[in-house]
Amino acid sequence: MPQYEPLALLIDGEFRAGSEGVTEPVYNPATGEVLAQLPHASAADLDLALEVSQRAFDSWSRVSAFERQQILDASVALLYERIDEIAATLSLENGKPFPEARIELDFAFQTLKWYAEEARRAYGRIIPTRAPNLRPSVRKEPVGPAVAFVAWNFPANNVMRKVAGAVAAGCSLIIKPSEETPGTAIAIARAMQDAGLPGGVLQIVFGVPDTISRHLLASPIPRKLSVTGSTAVGKHLTKLAADTLKRTTMELGGHAPVIVTKEADIDAAIAAIVPVKTRNAGQVCTSPTRFLIAKEKYVDFVDGFSEAISKTRIGDPFADGTQMGALIAERRIDWMETLINDAVDKGASVATGGNRIGNVGNFFEPTVIKDATIEMRAMNEEPFGPFALMTPVDDLDSALAEANRVPVGLASYGFTRSQAEALRLQDELNAGLVGINQGVVSMPEAPFGGVDETGYGSEGGPEGLETFLRTKFVLEKVL
Repeated sequence: MPQYEPLALLIDGEFRAGSEGVTEPVYNPATGEVLAQLPHASAADLDLALEVSQRAFDSWSRVSAFERQQILDASVALLYERIDEIAATLSLENGKPFPEARIELDFAFQTLKWYAEEARRAYGRIIPTRAPNLRPSVRKEPVGPAVAFVAWNFPANNVMRKVAGAVAAGCSLIIKPSEETPGTAIAIARAMQDAGLPGGVLQIVFGVPDTISRHLLASPIPRKLSVTGSTAVGKHLTKLAADTLKRTTMELGGHAPVIVTKEADIDAAIAAIVPVKTRNAGQVCTSPTRFLIAKEKYVDFVDGFSEAISKTRIGDPFADGTQMGALIAERRIDWMETLINDAVDKGASVATGGNRIGNVGNFFEPTVIKDATIEMRAMNEEPFGPFALMTPVDDLDSALAEANRVPVGLASYGFTRSQAEALRLQDELNAGLVGINQGVVSMPEAPFGGVDETGYGSEGGPEGLETFLRTKFVLEKVL
């Protein structure tokens, strides 16, 4: 068994147990076994973390961007030295294959590297003066202590998008990763502290999510909230943050459509999208789910896609050749079965998959539903699993109307060899991220975020740094 990261809170630069001794088990989704006991933070622990975050911000915000970059670059170097150990922890607690965990970590470390460099480009500007003795200028400065809450599906990326942006900008951060996948965040924080990040700049707490969020967000100390989670959770946390008018960034739910036009290269589309669909067992907010296929290509696409995805090698995340691991928990299996039964009851059929695999661990076959209609729950509620819905459409107008029908808009995809159609897809898809003829829509230097009930604000790119900065206008009169 690979080694699992020792679990602890991180408060005031010290890895510690909770002061009241409360813990909860962390499970291996591939085996059902308990990996470790995770400590919960008490109210007193949270109060200390808040006090420390203000003190750490007062000092860290005064450290030059050049010095912050040196510390973060050292963190990146040490993280890469430990990548295999951290990837093992990530696979154990999340269930994704070990090679996929390494890919996620590489992306996370590149994100930290990019933000370390970008912080040196947090430029202000000089405004042309209205009088010879006036010097108007605009400055960017860190917004203040920040708090963040993140989901379990990307234990490294979800965490690093918050940590990198906040710390590079000069903010302190209290983060609550998911209690289901805590070890990866702890391992990242341990490496960053070992590389020289001052104690208190980054703190990690765990506990009952609503209890933690209510306590932290009621405090006037944090001035910024960043969330990765469901739309329902995001709405709840936005309301809590409103009482103290904290700035917020919300990266919430998705239900990504894939438009396959009559001009598409079917073989290329299938080759590009199947690995994206099985990535992290479909538990991805950008995962392609609602396939809207030109009726001329419908049968060929469904048959080819079903055949390709049925060949996915599923099993032990640490076994050679495994392409898809376990779902995070039993509740995800129940949800897959609920959606499949609902779709079949309403007239759809299962082209491939649809069954749990074995009786140990949370493994489920990649599932393709044929002839899906909007009356089915899965067409309206995010499946968040290895689940693809196939629907024939008459034309591009019909495809775009259905793609944009749902209230969330994170990622959308389109496949076509027509430049005119590609331009329409880019212009008319209602989403924050659009992929044309490929299924990758994320990179460290580009903004990541959605529209409508997917939330607001971006992570990644200059926009992700900007969200941790505030603007100050200075007008100096020269005497």
